[in-house]
Amino acid sequence: MTQVTVNIASPSVESLTENVEEQNGEVPLTPQYDQTLKRPIPQVSFSVVHTIRGRVRLRVPRLSYDPNYAERLQTLLRSDPLVTSVRVKSAAASLVVNYKSSAVTDTKMRSRLGCLIVAASEAGIVLTDTQHPSAALAKTDDWPGMQFSVVATGLAVLGGPLGLPIPPVMVVGSIAIATLPVFQRALSGILTQRKLNIDFLDLMAIAITTFQGRFLTPTLMLSLIEIGENIRDRTARSSQLQTLDLLNSLGKFAWVERNGKKQQIPIQDVQRGDIVIVYPGEQVPIDGKILRGKALCDEQKLTGESIPVLRHSGQTVFASTLVREGQVYILAERIGNNTRAGQSIKLIQAAPVHDTRMENQAIKIAEQAVLPTLLMGGAVFAATRNPARVASILALDLCTGIRVSIPTSVLAALSATARQGILIRSGRALEQLAAVDTIVFDKTGTLTKGEVTVIDVESRNSDISSLRVLALAAAAEQRLTHPVAEAIIRYAQAQQIEIPHRSKWNYELGLGVQAEIDGEIVYVGSDRFLRQQGINMESLDTRIKSANSVIYVASHDQLQGIIQYSDVLRPESREVVNSLLTDEGLEVHILTGDNQQTAQTVAADLGIPPTHTHAEAFPAEKAAIVSQLHEQGKTVAFVGDGINDSPALAYADVSVSFGDGSEIARETADVVLMQNDLHSLLQAIAIARHTKQLIQQNTNIVAIPNLAAMAIAVLFGLNPLAATVVNNGSTIIAGVNGLRPILKPASHQTLPSAR
Repeated sequence: MTQVTVNIASPSVESLTENVEEQNGEVPLTPQYDQTLKRPIPQVSFSVVHTIRGRVRLRVPRLSYDPNYAERLQTLLRSDPLVTSVRVKSAAASLVVNYKSSAVTDTKMRSRLGCLIVAASEAGIVLTDTQHPSAALAKTDDWPGMQFSVVATGLAVLGGPLGLPIPPVMVVGSIAIATLPVFQRALSGILTQRKLNIDFLDLMAIAITTFQGRFLTPTLMLSLIEIGENIRDRTARSSQLQTLDLLNSLGKFAWVERNGKKQQIPIQDVQRGDIVIVYPGEQVPIDGKILRGKALCDEQKLTGESIPVLRHSGQTVFASTLVREGQVYILAERIGNNTRAGQSIKLIQAAPVHDTRMENQAIKIAEQAVLPTLLMGGAVFAATRNPARVASILALDLCTGIRVSIPTSVLAALSATARQGILIRSGRALEQLAAVDTIVFDKTGTLTKGEVTVIDVESRNSDISSLRVLALAAAAEQRLTHPVAEAIIRYAQAQQIEIPHRSKWNYELGLGVQAEIDGEIVYVGSDRFLRQQGINMESLDTRIKSANSVIYVASHDQLQGIIQYSDVLRPESREVVNSLLTDEGLEVHILTGDNQQTAQTVAADLGIPPTHTHAEAFPAEKAAIVSQLHEQGKTVAFVGDGINDSPALAYADVSVSFGDGSEIARETADVVLMQNDLHSLLQAIAIARHTKQLIQQNTNIVAIPNLAAMAIAVLFGLNPLAATVVNNGSTIIAGVNGLRPILKPASHQTLPSAR
């Protein structure tokens, strides 16, 4: 990892944004001056040659003649958590940067690159490489049981049906080695669980048939046992949650001010008392109070609030919140897992850990049949003194077929969902999903889009149309990265509005923007901002005045119009919730950190009753509500995407998140909808229920022929090889039947009944 220490003041992103916009013919109202450190910004010549979403090409003349500068710039860029790749062609003075387009807007990324281009020009930058030793790989002593069973089967076939002169001792030796895992599991069952398990029954059948010299029978049994174990292990999920380190989810580096100098250091090196600097497009890495500056903070992933809030000097900001605009200097008070987001992780780690293998009732029934099978074999031997008949009875156990067919069905279902963009992490999650009777949805980013959308434009002046109001607002807001500004631009483009040219402009963070458009001064912003400009706002009714999701447009010293915006529902939310409520009869809840009024409005729109609506819930309260539903005997699925949802995800019977959710939510969830579409939830439930039906079918496919053959073996006698053929044949048929989810995936439009 590379530690980068920058001994100069980085220019403000706002100033560099103005430089970029000057190249596009606009004249900013503010000078090129760093307001934080009260000094002029160092001038570095560079220009944007070409840009597309996620990629920008720049021309930096200094690259062609200063190799030291080129090296410093590459190091700075590669240390930036938003940059994915860098390519420099010094001869052409060309710089190509690819970046995470989902994490930052194009304009802010260009501003960010401008900061680094200027910073690299200072020879005082110190670059030190510190290598972190790789964690030692855990050595696994996995017994190669499958390989040994294949070797044993091969020797048995060569020395049996093919008649080659294979020494029996060699075959017996290979069987003994391949049987070692079965012996260990059988012994463990006796010593630790105090019972005779499936492996003990298998061990007895293998021992008797081997002793009789029927080598093909035990080797085939061993091969099927190993196949079942391997498939079963693949359907299991580690009980230890991975990637739950909060620091890993925030990025690799943080800017701090120490001894009057700005330094970019590894995030784990940030200490309490440090002054942390956060620029636009970056996540806050710590909890602390703002010392100076102000910023528009997106707290959605932490609190669930869909609209960014303005934070300024004296206020507290929290780790994992995203700075949309502005720049703040924060006194670090809580770091790492001691932050509010870190407390959510502690709740996750305290959540109950469930068995990672599918606890299927059919396997339990098969285990209960072990002792009766042994007693039956003993009775037959006492009556007939024929070990071959005993071996036939032991070979006809239900256990082998069930141990192979059930994991095969589960693995096929997991593969089928993966092909449809649904990641189900374990067989247990699949089983729980099939049994779900209650679904709890987070609101923001789950049932809603999680982004601001314009829902209405109203003219307050009879002389201009609502389209003109929209055009003025879009012209004033262009190239700003505020979510409302971006929503207005998208809406104007969707309405095919021609956006007028904006010349001089000035943006006041948290208030609004003043711009010169077609020769007139236009104000777009909050009620407070327009009042500061002398606009008469008394004509507004009480309903509009009390609304938070409204901005105003004024020109010629009077109010011209109102734009309302909101975090709207996902297009599929109504259809999915209606299907869960009416078609399936499931109980649906909504759980959010938003206020009660917003939660009730969304719930009413979706048909969710007020008694199932929970608002103003912090992470611990979300986990408590899910736990309460579970204690009422319900099988609960929780669907959420933010850090604030992670505790509830951990406490649910089955947890669901999205591919574009927070890293911690994705790692906590049992089911991840990679297509970011709620229809995938219906598909996952359908496949889970279909798999449950297949398992029931496979149990019958294994049980019926084996029980019939066992009756014949007890009453009349049956050749052990014939018994093995019946047992193995039913196992193969059940295994093929279990592959049906891959051959014909279940449709979300027809959900098998859970009852």
